[in-house]
Amino acid sequence: MNAVIVAIAVMLILSLLRINVVLSLVVGAFVGGLTSGMSIEATVESFTEGLGAGATIALSYGLLGGFAIAIAKTGIPELMITGMLNILNGESNRKGLVKVLIFFLIFMMSILSQNLIPIHIAFIPLLIPPILKILNMLEVDRRLVATLIAVGLIGTYSFVPAGFGAIFQDIVATQVTEAGMEVSSRDVPVAMAIPLLGMLIGLIIAFVVYRKPRYYKRNDIETEALNVNVSKYVMFSTALALVVSLCAQVLTDSMIVGSFAGIMIMYFTGALKWKEADDILSEGMKMMAFIGFVMIAANGFAAVINATGHVDSLITSAITILKGNRSLAVFIMLVIGLVVTMGIGSSFATVPIIATLFVPLAQGLGMSPLAILCLIGTAGALGDAGSPASDSTLGPTAGLNVDGQHHHIWDTCVPTFIFINIPLILFGWIACVFFL
Repeated sequence: MNAVIVAIAVMLILSLLRINVVLSLVVGAFVGGLTSGMSIEATVESFTEGLGAGATIALSYGLLGGFAIAIAKTGIPELMITGMLNILNGESNRKGLVKVLIFFLIFMMSILSQNLIPIHIAFIPLLIPPILKILNMLEVDRRLVATLIAVGLIGTYSFVPAGFGAIFQDIVATQVTEAGMEVSSRDVPVAMAIPLLGMLIGLIIAFVVYRKPRYYKRNDIETEALNVNVSKYVMFSTALALVVSLCAQVLTDSMIVGSFAGIMIMYFTGALKWKEADDILSEGMKMMAFIGFVMIAANGFAAVINATGHVDSLITSAITILKGNRSLAVFIMLVIGLVVTMGIGSSFATVPIIATLFVPLAQGLGMSPLAILCLIGTAGALGDAGSPASDSTLGPTAGLNVDGQHHHIWDTCVPTFIFINIPLILFGWIACVFFL
């Protein structure tokens, strides 16, 4: 039995049974390691060594959470909510307008968080919790919001060549080139255009499926307009902090440096008081702690998966059975990419693994460079939406579950898997066959 399939199956089944994701990852890793024939000592060693790779990510998200809370403390998010509540409380027939404004705002922030304001998922705990008050009043199904955010994140980095998109596309092109096929990162958006269309169609279907009202307890919800006064100086200081954070992150390629720079600018300009620093950072880190622990555990899981050596055998055995059927071979490779990414939880980390194995096989099948780029890019992105260990699912859950009414697996992972991964694998397959 292939250890990769066993490990991922155990992790997913435990997660679906509402077992804590961190515990599910640990159990899945050990089951996979032992199934492959590794000793318990070797499994523990591989898992432990892999944990270190997640420390940087965990610290990055902790500081990003602190930066998000720092901005929230200025009162600027409440200004946005005030306008929406005024519209909503004014006339009941304006509910549709408010829904459109909220969906547009969330989708645009999901897109901009990947490039223009590259704070990734840190915008979610900043933006979503205040909006929950309005979403509950409008009886919006939060599963739709989770899908909307995931499409904005994944669709942007897989198609737009800026910010995180530039990083992802450069990884794809570099790994494909190193595996033996000379390509350019400029061709990745062309290759990913049809898969992106699939994600957008899936999002439209999600709007139809989740159009019915869903009722949530209105805990501490104020239906009256908020009275918030934010000075122009505070607005300027916050905008300056965002710009400095963006520049620092771009120049150093470090989310840690970027978020730290943004926080310090807010303190130095007086937008936030120094005496509030400890409480704000603690609150932000606490908010993002779950994501950090999952990411650390996911890196240990990925290390064990790689150590088993069964990823290679999984791919080669599947392709051998196909006997040169290119269309079916493409579909099988996409499914394998889905399985691997679901387990690792990161499309960025999955690409180097699958490129080394997929590119020689694709070349042997006579696939064009554009088809290979589409194959690797889509296979890497697949699973990012539905994986319990992905920041594209952990982020939405962190924002939507602040009142304990949104389940990570059933309300985020399952809907995003259905409405993003399934269309993505279908349209990715169509695109690869088209580019053959």
